[in-house]
Amino acid sequence: MSAPNLVDRVRERLVGAGGEISPAVVAAAVRAEAGGVVSDRDVLAALRVLQQELTGAGPLEPLLRDERTTDVLVTAPDAVWVDQGHGLVRTGLTFPDEAAVRRLAQRLALSAGRRLDDASPYVDARLPGSGVRLHAVLAPIAADGTCLSLRTLRPAAHDLVALHRLGMIDDVGLQLLETIVDGRLAFLVAGGTSSGKTTLLSALVGRVPHHERVVCVEDAEELRPSHPHVVRLVARPPNIEGAGEVVLRDLVRQALRMRPDRLVVGEVRGAEVCDLLAALNTGHEGGAGTVHANSAREVPARLEALAALGGMSPTTLRSQLAAAVQVVLHVVRAERGIRRLHGVAVLDRWNGELGAVPVWEFGGGWGVGRTRLDGLLRERGVTPSW
Repeated sequence: MSAPNLVDRVRERLVGAGGEISPAVVAAAVRAEAGGVVSDRDVLAALRVLQQELTGAGPLEPLLRDERTTDVLVTAPDAVWVDQGHGLVRTGLTFPDEAAVRRLAQRLALSAGRRLDDASPYVDARLPGSGVRLHAVLAPIAADGTCLSLRTLRPAAHDLVALHRLGMIDDVGLQLLETIVDGRLAFLVAGGTSSGKTTLLSALVGRVPHHERVVCVEDAEELRPSHPHVVRLVARPPNIEGAGEVVLRDLVRQALRMRPDRLVVGEVRGAEVCDLLAALNTGHEGGAGTVHANSAREVPARLEALAALGGMSPTTLRSQLAAAVQVVLHVVRAERGIRRLHGVAVLDRWNGELGAVPVWEFGGGWGVGRTRLDGLLRERGVTPSW
């Protein structure tokens, strides 16, 4: 019996046995199926293949353990890509065939308590205990074969001084951010995927005075601000039977009953925007969140679309947003993977419309919104330091 045949027999044994698959269980199954009729070399080869395939993230595990890694993408058995801060680079890792990629995707989904098969051909879940978000699509929905996307959700723990030292914030940007937090202005951090929104938000929450209570609501556990009084609530997806889901909107409502001085939503991505704006309009100053948007100008339109999911009309959204949120911070991922605070804007209304007025831009200096921001700060007893 060759090593490939031994691998197939062990797979069948493990599937039939059910239960948790650990390295010890794999090793025991290999010994049982080998039965002394294959060489020690073949047994070791089979064990290496199976441990990679059946435990952890398989051959992708070394990439995910690398602290530089933000994303690992598999688009074909011989096409594994990694982003380690400088854009996507194709690696030399390969899978034996399409079936191996499919098996890994299904096993990871199962470990997250989710179903992934022909009846439910895509999944979005967080892997337990690993800080990794999984997204997978099976063929034939993925026309060229199973697509697997893994994003590492490393806790954002830098403070503003550290971000200034790393080059994400310049001197003027640092002054602006510190004053915005001190003035209890509500703000949204806007930017694209992997632009540093959560990193900046976590640093800003760490700036909140330590006698204030901060309640953070997140879809995935990423915020780890350096602050002594933070309560973190994390959403939960449904289990494999489709029960037990806890959504962000429910958590925002619960957070309001926890006596927050500052309410923070890790990412506004759905109907919870309605509850967040309602909260910020009822005495909860200095709240914050992040939102996917390509520029500060696009934030009102983006929030209109999200509010529609909660049944809020565009007119109502504009009124609520204008009263609840004062500042938009725009971050970008520049060349060579550098993340940077690109601009600060204030939200203002004119002729019934709501727009973002530039206060300051990296490399461009001050904008017409500076006067508006100065006025907002002075209303709260804070003298701008610029």
